[in-house]
Amino acid sequence: PATDMYYQWLTIVAVPAFYNLIFNDLQANYVMLWMVLDYTSDVIYYIDTFVRSRTGFLEQGLLVKDPVKLKEHYRAQKQFKYDIISMIPTDLAFIPYGYNNPEFRFNRLGKMARLFEFFDRTETRTNYPNIFRIGNLVLYILIIIHWNACVFYALSKLLGFGSDTWVYPNITDPEMGQLSRKYVYCLYWSTLTLTTIGETPPPVRDIEYLFVVADFLTGVLIFATIVGNVGAMISNMNAARAEFQAKIDSIKQYMEFRKVSKVLEARVVKWFDYLWTEKKTCDEKEVLKNLPDKLKAEIAINVHMETLRKVRIFQDCEAGLLIELVLKLQPQVFSPGDYICKKGDIGREMYIIKEGKLAVVADDGVTQWCVLSDGAYFGDLSILGIKGSKAGNRRTANIRSVGYSDLFALSKDDLMDALTEYPDAKYALEEKGKAILMKDNLIDEELGNKADPKEMENKVLTMETNMEVMTIKFTRMIAEWATYQAKVKQRISNMEARVKPLRQGDG
Repeated sequence: PATDMYYQWLTIVAVPAFYNLIFNDLQANYVMLWMVLDYTSDVIYYIDTFVRSRTGFLEQGLLVKDPVKLKEHYRAQKQFKYDIISMIPTDLAFIPYGYNNPEFRFNRLGKMARLFEFFDRTETRTNYPNIFRIGNLVLYILIIIHWNACVFYALSKLLGFGSDTWVYPNITDPEMGQLSRKYVYCLYWSTLTLTTIGETPPPVRDIEYLFVVADFLTGVLIFATIVGNVGAMISNMNAARAEFQAKIDSIKQYMEFRKVSKVLEARVVKWFDYLWTEKKTCDEKEVLKNLPDKLKAEIAINVHMETLRKVRIFQDCEAGLLIELVLKLQPQVFSPGDYICKKGDIGREMYIIKEGKLAVVADDGVTQWCVLSDGAYFGDLSILGIKGSKAGNRRTANIRSVGYSDLFALSKDDLMDALTEYPDAKYALEEKGKAILMKDNLIDEELGNKADPKEMENKVLTMETNMEVMTIKFTRMIAEWATYQAKVKQRISNMEARVKPLRQGDG
């Protein structure tokens, strides 16, 4: 039931279901068209019953595919009864009463659940759910107006066309007898009555008054509900914009309160405008927070894995580590002229360019040495803290954004947290980074081989702790050995005490 094939079949079934919902006077004017449409929909209904009896269902989280169980499950559902009712050949009543009686096919509406199921599935699949909901609501309005028009025409037929000023005019008039005129007139009357925005001929008979009163009450209830739903949908569509605008307003109020310069204020506003224009306002963590960690990881892998694999030191890393790192990537957007890093700064994160251009500039901020574009990365070696690096963990260049740039940042703390569970990968990354630095002549081997005082201190502390543990264990073993010796001596004494009387008896 979750496959694309099932949805495609649902789309096919929804067509005849909708057709039977909107039937009109096709029998009288277009006999062949009516027969083709009606009986084609009936054939699809029969096929759909077979499909439903072969559609899997979940039992304790597992998909059931056994044909016998599928049929039993289908028969136990309430919809099975409606499906059987919808397939009863009520068309046989056309033989004695004539085919100009579409109400004999009223039982075909038993398949309406398939149409609503199609709407629900489409709403979950579409990328524009609010627009779909509004379109769906408009469709429901049109169906209600259409049905009310059909009931008005049927009531006019029952009372007699042209018998008074309220019912549909006499169809003997060539112009009023046309199918298009019948439908347009009844649709117009139904729209005016349900919306109560126009005048219609006043009712004459009691049944006509009752029908109009029922229409007015129905129209008030329906359209009050519709207006409320439309308002809620429009609010949902504008919710993102309203939330984003609230952020901008709060930032503006803060900058005004703190007397921020107009130039900087304009840069901030332009940055917000860029985020909204390029649809980059989505907070990924907030959107994905309701998903389980497994699905979060799969989405992150699908979105960011190719970007992470472009980094030299992460190529050929085991999949588990890459998954950990993918979940820790943080998107950042920089404005034109912003410095991502400056020469001599401490490197606390590495960057991967997702979109945009970055310039490596001289200290004057004008001379450009080179330009980095999509897929480039920098700062990867500074966050590893490789021993012997001549630059240490300092930045070696000035890098600034040429235009608006989208980057992924991976902090040193996040990398080290991920490497805690992968010591082999940490060693491999350090060796790979050291090889890259040696190739670029950016490593001091003497400094790399020189022992780190802090590391030596940690090793000494570890050895002292191990010695204390070993001393405690050795003391415990000595005590256990002394206890064991005492027990053995006691047993020997007991045995000697038993053997001594025996010797005296023998003597």
